Amino acid sequence: MHKYTNQLINEQSPYLLQHAHNPVNWYAWGNEALQLALSQDKPILISIGYAACHWCHVMERESFENEEVAAYMNEHFINIKVDREERPDLDHIYMDAVTAISGSGGWPLNCFLTPDGKPFYGGTYFPPKPMYGKPDWLTLLRSLIRTFKEKRSDIEQQANQLTYHLLTQDKTVFQSAIFDLNVQQPFEQDLPETMFVRMSKQFDKEDGGFGGAPKFPGTMNLQWLLFYHHFTNDRPALQHALFSIDKMCAGGIYDHLAGGFARYTVDKAWLVPHFEKMLYDNALLISLLADAYKISRKSEYKETIEQTIAFILTDMTSAEGGFYASYDADSEGEEGKYYVWSKAEIDRILHDDAPVFNLFYGVTAQGNWEGKNILNRKFTYKAFADKTGYSVEQLKNMFQRCKRLLMAHRTDRVKPALDDKILLSWNALMTTAFAHAYTALGHEQYKQTAITNLQFLLNKFAHPTRPNALLHSYKNGAARHPAFLDDYAFLIEALLAVYQITFDENLLQRALAFAQFVQQHFADPQSHAFYYTPDFQTDIVVRAKEFYDSATPSGNSVMAANLRRLGIMLHIPEYVEQSAYMVKAIETSMVKYPASFAQWGKTALQFCFPAHEVAILGNNAPAIAQKLQAHYLPNAVFMAATHPNSNFELLQNRFQEGKNLVYICQNNACHRPTELLEDALMQLGVKK
Repeated sequence: MHKYTNQLINEQSPYLLQHAHNPVNWYAWGNEALQLALSQDKPILISIGYAACHWCHVMERESFENEEVAAYMNEHFINIKVDREERPDLDHIYMDAVTAISGSGGWPLNCFLTPDGKPFYGGTYFPPKPMYGKPDWLTLLRSLIRTFKEKRSDIEQQANQLTYHLLTQDKTVFQSAIFDLNVQQPFEQDLPETMFVRMSKQFDKEDGGFGGAPKFPGTMNLQWLLFYHHFTNDRPALQHALFSIDKMCAGGIYDHLAGGFARYTVDKAWLVPHFEKMLYDNALLISLLADAYKISRKSEYKETIEQTIAFILTDMTSAEGGFYASYDADSEGEEGKYYVWSKAEIDRILHDDAPVFNLFYGVTAQGNWEGKNILNRKFTYKAFADKTGYSVEQLKNMFQRCKRLLMAHRTDRVKPALDDKILLSWNALMTTAFAHAYTALGHEQYKQTAITNLQFLLNKFAHPTRPNALLHSYKNGAARHPAFLDDYAFLIEALLAVYQITFDENLLQRALAFAQFVQQHFADPQSHAFYYTPDFQTDIVVRAKEFYDSATPSGNSVMAANLRRLGIMLHIPEYVEQSAYMVKAIETSMVKYPASFAQWGKTALQFCFPAHEVAILGNNAPAIAQKLQAHYLPNAVFMAATHPNSNFELLQNRFQEGKNLVYICQNNACHRPTELLEDALMQLGVKK
């Protein structure tokens, strides 16, 4: 029995359902709440968070469960709760507004709107008592209502100024007025080095990664460094990328028992994570590790890929084949309680193996975080074997035994809450990750999982009435919310990735159909870029564009990469041209702030260095493709067929019965075909 129940009880989102029994009369974003604000002439409080957000839970306990605070909110505001993962469009709009107001953003995000939905004030976490230089929540609410009643014209003016800022801010990032672009050579030859020099200024040479605390993985930046090294043979770029990956794989950001990465660490040395696990982080890191393994062949990368994928398949995969969104940082009201250990616990569980395990994973009686231990590796296997006299194989066998015992104990603890909604964009990233992991490691299960999840997405997220339209979020057998640019962009990327491990030509046709849909419903006619929302979505105050590559790559940067790849594969020159214009339009921002536009930077590098078009024909074509793709070839496009009747130009008139032929083409010219894998690799520039 609950004392209070509000409108959120009818929602699917676990985050919204967490607030369904607050005394605050929360509404979900929708026509009912928006019309109520207009008819009652009340300001709107839109409070945005997500299920795995620690400070969202804190503010709920302190303020939204307080009956006095709730009574004031209910009397004076229309209160709307939003799951940022369900409605990233709203999160983008009002996060940009709060950042413009205060200079920073984060979650929980609390933004105050006029009755017609225009933002006029906002912030992130507000405490129940004045602290951190912030007023307490109730005092802030009273002040805003007083201003709303007594200085309404000031509120309206502020709201109009903020709305204008939201409408025009992308013009400072995206310079769309470009004419007579040379698509074949859109950038100066010094662009890559300029970007590297700028990015390298942010290197943390002591602990890896970029900048100080808090420390985020910076996955796209590390991928850019691998790209840059491939094209230029710059050793420092490769060294910093691999050094950073080593540090993450050894640090507390990685779950050494079950696999999987946390979202970030609160310290710069990767030790103390914010313990939430997000699907998108793990997808991006699996793809990064697959690339790093192809270059280095480090066994630690292979193990980390395998362990992280095992975690995804065991803990984050639905019976239908979709991937869940996240795990919370908290359990039993404490952050990290599920994951940390005392030395006494480990000694009791592991017995004679405990001393060696504790030394390897940094376990001490004092602990390394609030008196407890976050497992982190202090040594490589080889260095530890040399130190202790064990062989590497003996150590790995011992630690596997220890981990099984500790996991059996950990599963008896109260597990963090699972956000079991399934998001199209994040699932598509994970589909791509499985495809990349298959090319790196060759595990057939990874290929089959990529195929299964892709079919799940195509089936479950299809719009019921609008051809080629998609929906964004799926739970309890139903999909909802019109899909955003990220959803389409990441799904097209996944279709292309799975095509290159299956060579099912239907996947290319689907990718092309979705690209055409994006061109029709998301394109800005005044530029080459795309809006975040489709033209048939009407419940937002502004229609914005997103360009920054942050926790995930932006939909525009991924679409630029997609259009280039589709244009090459399907021989659509105007797609390659549009991609070049898009990346050229971001060049000034990309060069100035390369760490904020790393996905764009990857496509820029691909324009700087000619692509390899690889056509493989013959009964054994898929197996040959897999062997070639086991090498790091970031600027190669693979197409293959086992029959002579392909619909695609790159594959036509090249099939010879009884032969397996590889054609390597570049700049619209092809080398002589070869049946020798070694010859093909040499033509692709792979060194022995």
